[in-house]
Amino acid sequence: MPSFDIVSKVDAQALDNAVNVTTREITNRFDFKGSHVVIELDKKNFTLQLETDDDMKMDQLVDVLINRAHKQGISPEAFDSSKEGAQSGKVWKKTVKVRNGLEQEDAKKIVKLIKDSGLKVQASINDDLVRVTGKKLDDLQAVIQACRTASLSVPLQFVNMRD
Repeated sequence: MPSFDIVSKVDAQALDNAVNVTTREITNRFDFKGSHVVIELDKKNFTLQLETDDDMKMDQLVDVLINRAHKQGISPEAFDSSKEGAQSGKVWKKTVKVRNGLEQEDAKKIVKLIKDSGLKVQASINDDLVRVTGKKLDDLQAVIQACRTASLSVPLQFVNMRD
């Protein structure tokens, strides 16, 4: 029976490249000359520690980071920058979490979306992926299209297509 997996993964190397390109661009920008800017990537926990002089530069830094990551193939939805930065002395600090893997609530939303579509497929949650199986390949492609058009606020990839 044909099947495929729905996952939400971020390539660690692409994220590292995006951080490096962002660091290089920020050091060359005129408005950041002489400013305190630190970008640290924790590859194990997929978090970014950002430090700048003030709140305005923090917003610019996050924007540049998301733009550069998007050019590296990482969806902007993968960055959870909802947590506000805090001032620590003369420095603004902010932690940006990178979503890697489907969380249980997001997987349940995807399964509900698939069941509500009325297609003859089965969806099951396995750890941090959703496996979709069906008799027809056309039904599976319809599920992929439905997931792409739905606004789930999670970057999705469709992998492991088997016939």
